[in-house]
Amino acid sequence: MSTWSQFIHYVTTSANWTGEAGVLHRLEQHLAFTGIAVAIAAAVALPLGLWLGHVGRGGTLAINVTNVGRAIPTFAVLTLLTLSPLGISNTSTIVALVLFALPPLVTNSYVGISEVDRDVRDAARGMGMSGRQLFRHVELPLAMPLVMAGVRIATVQVVATATIAALVGAGGLGRLVTDGLSSQNKGELLTGGVAVVILAVLVETALAALQRRVDPTRRRRAFTAAVDVATVTDQ
Repeated sequence: MSTWSQFIHYVTTSANWTGEAGVLHRLEQHLAFTGIAVAIAAAVALPLGLWLGHVGRGGTLAINVTNVGRAIPTFAVLTLLTLSPLGISNTSTIVALVLFALPPLVTNSYVGISEVDRDVRDAARGMGMSGRQLFRHVELPLAMPLVMAGVRIATVQVVATATIAALVGAGGLGRLVTDGLSSQNKGELLTGGVAVVILAVLVETALAALQRRVDPTRRRRAFTAAVDVATVTDQ
């Protein structure tokens, strides 16, 4: 039986989708790892990056500190956490994924706020806006597309990286890959890989759409394009 035949047989067998080792349970674990890790990272990184961008100080240091997480392999962090008192647990996996998600969130939120046009800031202050009003009504809306880009990048990266949890005995879709390797079940192995790819693409697509929706300049660009088309047509 070919590899693809084994894959089709595996995904069309209902027993492989249920139970503790089923695809649906592994998907739930994977989504839980991703959601919890990104939520914790966002709760830490976004306020920090947005505030540093607003005050215009300390951003470079914060970015460099969080980028240390990119220099250290996530698997190495997960292994060290597994050998710590946390042991082989979901907590170890989530901590490792949080550290991995921090850099794009801090960087994009800081850059998004700090790169707001100075003339726009000056105009807002000239209208009598306080620092808090300037942040809420001017800086944050203009920075939101870049902030959401950071959330999108972090989430997709975590979706892909959460598969390594299986290498230290935790759950997630990666367990389909490791279990398939250990049992020489190519259908299960391929199911795990395909499931991660599909999940990453779906998450990327959904968050990219959300990023476009929160862009305050989207309607203005659409209106400008419509005017240009109308002008060309009239000519």
